[in-house]
Amino acid sequence: MPNPSSDMADTKPLRVACIGEVMIELSPAEADTFRIGVAGDTFNTAVYLSRLLGRSATVSYVTAIGTDAQSTRILSALEQEGIDTSLVDRLEGETPGLYMIHLDAQGERSFGYWRSSSAARQLFGPRSGLRPGDLAGFDLVYLSAISLAILPQTVRDALFDGLVGLRRTGSRVAFDSNYRPRLWEDVATARREVARFWSITDIALPSVDDEMALFADPDAAAVSRRLIAAGVRFGALKRGAAGPLALDGSGAVLDPRPPARVVDTTAAGDSFNAGFLARHLTGGTVLAAMGSGDNLARYVIGHAGAITANMPETELALTGQ
Repeated sequence: MPNPSSDMADTKPLRVACIGEVMIELSPAEADTFRIGVAGDTFNTAVYLSRLLGRSATVSYVTAIGTDAQSTRILSALEQEGIDTSLVDRLEGETPGLYMIHLDAQGERSFGYWRSSSAARQLFGPRSGLRPGDLAGFDLVYLSAISLAILPQTVRDALFDGLVGLRRTGSRVAFDSNYRPRLWEDVATARREVARFWSITDIALPSVDDEMALFADPDAAAVSRRLIAAGVRFGALKRGAAGPLALDGSGAVLDPRPPARVVDTTAAGDSFNAGFLARHLTGGTVLAAMGSGDNLARYVIGHAGAITANMPETELALTGQ
């Protein structure tokens, strides 16, 4: 694997592309009152990556949105975070998806979705002006199983082939198996596609619950063994309160630290991914990257919604242990 610290030593900033769906978020404010925000799993990671990396990297978002007012809200949110929008496709007459956060007394979240006709489902499709070949030149391409689930099979195939080609030219792929059963045609398809994309992943960022739910592994050790057998050589297995486990063959575990408070666990995994990737791309060890991911996730879940209004602990998030 290339040395990330030598990459960052170049005068040319790294180029990172995050692929997926951005939605309108409704998060609880007060009784029967919700805040309107913008969020989505890979979007959340892109935002925190952009904040953490600053001028050392260009973070681009790759998606399709509509031409309505809420799509314009999404585009403005991307631009305000310093994210490059040159690969955001605007489709006439289409609209974005929407989701609502429900919280229990412990701050644990669940979601309600309205996204079946989201514009993002047409990304790389016949109406889209984008193709997987547009990802050429990026140092890192990040996506999730949600990015795959919303696309038709023909597009998944084209994206897979495109990423295979990109890796031959030196690009790396980061993948999170964010499993949402309702988005997939069936479990068998989800299992096949996630396994296929694990086979071309350079930086794996799975959550143990998702992997166990999809592949019926009995425990985290079985998940780790299966991923390594599939070809995964680097990354971290997120295990909630048990702390992340390195997927580089070392078996290193980050000692978990409980958060000061839990307000909303939305984007816990997405923010961990951003902290991990940012630290790795700036030359950190796998343990340091897990520490940065953990720091950022603990900060984010202490606030409402997926995206915090500001992030005063940026330097803390990039140090870790």
